[in-house]
Amino acid sequence: MEQFQHIDVQGAKALLDQGEARLVDIRDPQSFAVAHPESAYHLTNDSIVQLMNEVEFDQPILVMCYHGISSQGAAQYLVNQGFEQVYSVDGGFEAWHRAELPIESHTP
Repeated sequence: MEQFQHIDVQGAKALLDQGEARLVDIRDPQSFAVAHPESAYHLTNDSIVQLMNEVEFDQPILVMCYHGISSQGAAQYLVNQGFEQVYSVDGGFEAWHRAELPIESHTP
């Protein structure tokens, strides 16, 4: 069985900057609404089919959660669906935020 790979936030940002990768954020809707990495796609049970229709199966997919734990299960799920290059972002959104990488913030 194929496995997902781990990637740190700097590596994830580098892949995104190359314009090939797609970043998906699996955190809850409220957390995603408050702040998320720039250009992140909110991946939920309801949006998974849309993602699968929009993304090529050989396109790199970066999966992010809060701390890099839950994203591992979601990354493996995507591998099991046929995606070839799936990465779990180590440290998740917390590491992304600490590294001061670009976020979209919607604070009231």
